[in-house]
Amino acid sequence: MPAYPSAIDFDELKRWVGRTESRSDHVAATPVAALAATLDRDEPFPRPGDTLPPLWHWLFFPSIHRHSETGPDGHPKRGGFLPPVRLPRRMFAGGRFEFLRPLRIGDAMLRLSRIVDVRHKEGRTGPLVFVIVRHEIGNAQGVAVTEEHDIVYRDNPRPDDLAPPPRATSADCTWSRDIRPDPVLLFRYSALTLNNHRIHYDRQYVTGVEGYPGLVVHGPLLATLLMDLLRCNLPEAQVQGLTFRAVRPLFDTAPFQVCGTLEHDRKSARLWAKDADGLAMEATAALA
Repeated sequence: MPAYPSAIDFDELKRWVGRTESRSDHVAATPVAALAATLDRDEPFPRPGDTLPPLWHWLFFPSIHRHSETGPDGHPKRGGFLPPVRLPRRMFAGGRFEFLRPLRIGDAMLRLSRIVDVRHKEGRTGPLVFVIVRHEIGNAQGVAVTEEHDIVYRDNPRPDDLAPPPRATSADCTWSRDIRPDPVLLFRYSALTLNNHRIHYDRQYVTGVEGYPGLVVHGPLLATLLMDLLRCNLPEAQVQGLTFRAVRPLFDTAPFQVCGTLEHDRKSARLWAKDADGLAMEATAALA
């Protein structure tokens, strides 16, 4: 067995498995209009009954906590619903979704969340802790969206750490869009989702403390841009499921592309985000 830092008590972290949380919210029109504008979509203001696009439920159920309860990275201090992992970097690693029925503007929603697993392993640069959270989001008709959210915690980089080799991407894309992730885009998405994580808006913190070269593009924003690319090019497609995985982070220091193609069976679409160095996120959407 690898020797993990004594500060990480995995037996204690495992006690969080099975912990639950329940939150309520409603699908309001203004955040939906604001996200459409942030993604540079020219759309009319949403009306009651309009369908919420896939992944836009991330606008709702924000993590609300008092300012005095904020940890050094901007997230709530650890040890509430999520386990108190004593590793400084927290990242959105991926997720799996089922879209069972539409959520609509005006719907009252309930989200039931559960910690389903806490895992640890030794990575290339030290210990990693993976926390898997399952959400069930429903309206008056029943469960509408199920989501499994993968969170990974790791240590800050050491000076002698080597960057992983880049992964090449397919040149066979049918659709693409160039994105310039300026600080305004990242700020707007942080504000809309009440994401306090300082890596997305505090350049001094992200470069000086966590060792990144620039502001980090949100994993959920990348996934939302991938799904928006699909929605722009296949507006009538009914998305039944989505799986995505973050390969490496992107930053506000360089543009990137979101790309996609419809598979030959027309029952799924392959989506990915890339920059000049290679693949950053990959996803597969299951279509009706």
